[in-house]
Amino acid sequence: MPNDFQMLDEIDQAILEALAGNARISLKELAQQVGLSSPSAAERLRRLEERRVIKAFTIDLDPAAVGYPLQAIVRVRPLPGQLHIVERLIQEIPEIVECDKVTGEDCFIARLVIRSMAELDGLLDRVAERAETNTAMIKASPVKRRLPPLSRGK
Repeated sequence: MPNDFQMLDEIDQAILEALAGNARISLKELAQQVGLSSPSAAERLRRLEERRVIKAFTIDLDPAAVGYPLQAIVRVRPLPGQLHIVERLIQEIPEIVECDKVTGEDCFIARLVIRSMAELDGLLDRVAERAETNTAMIKASPVKRRLPPLSRGK
């Protein structure tokens, strides 16, 4: 199966690494960091966005700083015939800040932010009639979301 992606050159990789460190970096600073003129850096950014290498410029919010000191990972296994209903329920719960549909015994792996253990119970009750859940509280995140390796053989 051929690869449908275009390889990233060293400048593209440097742009992505700079943006991963600070998505608010000015175009002038970015250009200086990667050794390009501002117009050239802007063109590179535009092409990375067009290719969907860069999908968005966003923030990394600390849930505890906005009142959610606890986080949990919840594995969700819908009961027979309930998959689409459970998926919709998951999408409707704003405290679920991330969710992946996965293979294996469970169908979904969700990340929740919560204010208390009592709040966790209330959220899980919303899907309890339609799915089995298994919850693990997050103690720490030794690997934060990061870029995948961008170059081959390094």
